[in-house]
Amino acid sequence: MDNRRDYPMPQRPLSHIRVLDFGHYLAGPLTGMMLADMGAEVIRITPPGGTGFDGPAFDMLSRGKQTLELDLKSDEGRATAIELAKRADVVIENFRPGVMSRLGLGPEVLRAANDQLVYLSMPGFASTDAELADLPAWEAVIAAYTGQFTDMGLNRRLMGINPSFSPLTLASAYGASFGAMSVLFALNAREQNGGDHIEVPLAAALLEGLVYNCEQIEDYPERYKSPREVELDRREAEGLPMNLAFEELSEFLDPFYRTYTCADGRGFYVVSGSVATHPRRVLETLGLKELADELPDFSAYLDTKDWPAEWSMRNYPVGPSDRERVSTAMKQAFLTKPSHEWEELFGTAKAPATAQRFTKEWLHDPHALASGLILQVEDAKHGLMQQMGNVAWLSGDEAAAQKSSAAEADLAALLAEPERGGASSREGWGWLDGLKVVDLTNVIAGPTIGSTLARYGAELTLVQAVEPSVDPWNTVVFGIHAQRGKESILLNLRTDEGQEALARLIADADVVTMNGTDEQRDKLGLSPERLAAINPRLILVQLDAFGGPMRGPKSDHLGYDDLAQAATGVMVRFGGGMETPEEHAHFGTIDVLTGFCACVALGGALLRLKETGKGGVARASLAGAGNLIQAQFMYDHEDRTPFDEPSGRGALGWGPFYHCYQAADAWFFFAAPTERGAALARVPELADLAELPEEQLHAALSDRFAARPLAHWRAAFAESSAAAVPLSSLHETRDAALQLESEGSIDLSEATFRVIRHDQHPMGRWCDLVAPNAVRPQAGRISIPGPAPKYGEHTRAILARLGYSEDQANAMIASGSAGESWSEKYMPE
Repeated sequence: MDNRRDYPMPQRPLSHIRVLDFGHYLAGPLTGMMLADMGAEVIRITPPGGTGFDGPAFDMLSRGKQTLELDLKSDEGRATAIELAKRADVVIENFRPGVMSRLGLGPEVLRAANDQLVYLSMPGFASTDAELADLPAWEAVIAAYTGQFTDMGLNRRLMGINPSFSPLTLASAYGASFGAMSVLFALNAREQNGGDHIEVPLAAALLEGLVYNCEQIEDYPERYKSPREVELDRREAEGLPMNLAFEELSEFLDPFYRTYTCADGRGFYVVSGSVATHPRRVLETLGLKELADELPDFSAYLDTKDWPAEWSMRNYPVGPSDRERVSTAMKQAFLTKPSHEWEELFGTAKAPATAQRFTKEWLHDPHALASGLILQVEDAKHGLMQQMGNVAWLSGDEAAAQKSSAAEADLAALLAEPERGGASSREGWGWLDGLKVVDLTNVIAGPTIGSTLARYGAELTLVQAVEPSVDPWNTVVFGIHAQRGKESILLNLRTDEGQEALARLIADADVVTMNGTDEQRDKLGLSPERLAAINPRLILVQLDAFGGPMRGPKSDHLGYDDLAQAATGVMVRFGGGMETPEEHAHFGTIDVLTGFCACVALGGALLRLKETGKGGVARASLAGAGNLIQAQFMYDHEDRTPFDEPSGRGALGWGPFYHCYQAADAWFFFAAPTERGAALARVPELADLAELPEEQLHAALSDRFAARPLAHWRAAFAESSAAAVPLSSLHETRDAALQLESEGSIDLSEATFRVIRHDQHPMGRWCDLVAPNAVRPQAGRISIPGPAPKYGEHTRAILARLGYSEDQANAMIASGSAGESWSEKYMPE
């Protein structure tokens, strides 16, 4: 059915979509902001007197929305909400399971009123999880229970610092991106499926976002371990203490993956290993060409028994015999210039690196402002504000960088509109069934787009170069997860024959994905003009490091996850200062999120395509996702409170009511941010502490909590809005959630967490991967993508499908225009 309103063609990608945003705190409002940022009409429903979480950050999340105050506990307020739902496309709520139903506004009620409604629920833990569903889902409770605060990175483990607290709201960031993409994909499929009820448990989204931190591979080859991992293994095997000082860690850091001090005292972060040309570019930019010429350089896809030297510049990490001399030479070179000069030189040389910045500096950074990654917004309450920009946008959407404060909704006008809805169609279709995607991406962020689309039914063809430029750590180890659900062909796009084969793929595709700057895109022959000439309805999904809705001085600088962390302030916050920056503990933190954000952009592009018949470019960037994981801090204005959030190695919480504590038998996280003293007053052993001054409370609570086991404190705070939850680890969560692939019937809908042991994997080793269960639709279908293929496995089959004869395929392979393999084994050893 056609749900469009009778008005002129929309000017924004989502201006024909209306959203009722019941979200409180962070995840729900973030999802609504993402949709409003792409033009959706978002109506924020607030209770009388506000949510209790109002403030500058919430005002930022409310930008571009309309506000409407309703008392949902009253008959009148409830009736009004139902009438609004009849005239809406989407409902967002992120309460504990059952709250909306008890208000009489659950999915069964609102979807009965409008069967074309897409209803998004975002609880902390799955509503079907008997053990966890009723836990108060404060952000840090989700993080602690999932394992985010334990084993927080290789540095912390080697220093013996465990647990650690991080104020980054990863669960809400991953959950919001899953929420926004699922809403948009469900809207795209309404003609087939009708409306839908989608649940996105934030804890499941968090585990999916941190997948590379709990991926496990049988008999994992030593060649892929970093120097810090090797040292961890040695100390564990020999029973040595984990007691390294921060200063001692430098000898275990790879020269092409670490921070250096510049002439101005600022840290400068280099992440330039693993790609064939990048280490050489770094050394030549530093004036160390002679050193580069001395270092070994050979294929990283040989097994180590066939290596002609201890290591190769095409393979991470640098070998032990050269690590110190390369690092020493680089340290001396960096001291000769200030960081801003090095940043310009490295950017011009296409050598991935960036100066370390504080978040406040990033909010005023010339590139961030010029590119629209940071926006200046005239806010009704706070005056001129610097705010995070879009995390997903479409090229040509000029209003993407234009924001306004929330405005009051016109209830009478809304209720005067006709109701929506219509006959429901079949359920059980994948939202993207039949969508053909040509995937030109590599490493993590880009491939995450395709592997995510595969769960919704998209058909993926992965195109990679005949001669790999990226080492097998990035392509194979990461690809075991990121390349799932794809077919693989190798083409040399520097040849006419390779470009012709790509053009045939593009002509038959709906979507092309690539990760790279505009310069790289155009050199590959993927300019928007050429793509539109081949296929006017084609959507290009593009992500890069520092891109935004507009151009800035660093738009064509290369970068990776950790460089986005460094540039936007994550590393300085996590490490505690400019002298001690550390990559945020979890691997792929921003990479995976950027892939999810690109899926949000694609969802907007698909809906715009339905409205206009035109494709275009859907975009996201690592720096944009770096903003998203810091959303609650990513603003500044004249009277802003200090940037004093917890930071550094000693951080264990945010005040006494939101903190890691030790019970008699285990570490746990205590959360009572709203009840505070009232939560203590209900517990006999703690009641006398309820009136203590806050500065004395942490020490007093530490003593009391240490006297009883964790089970006692969990029971004491049960059935309230306060919680005491164990500090699990990601590995513990993984192992408790394992199901064997060979046993079949993998659960994607009951437990909050689900991990699959793929014990029939074509590489000949089993591997543990997080299941695709962060998105749980009622009408749509989610599939577990098949295993990542060996690169080039389907070259001949794809060429045949494109119309090439066997003789032509043989000729292309013989000439090097196409290829069938990078290495003898699935995973070089």
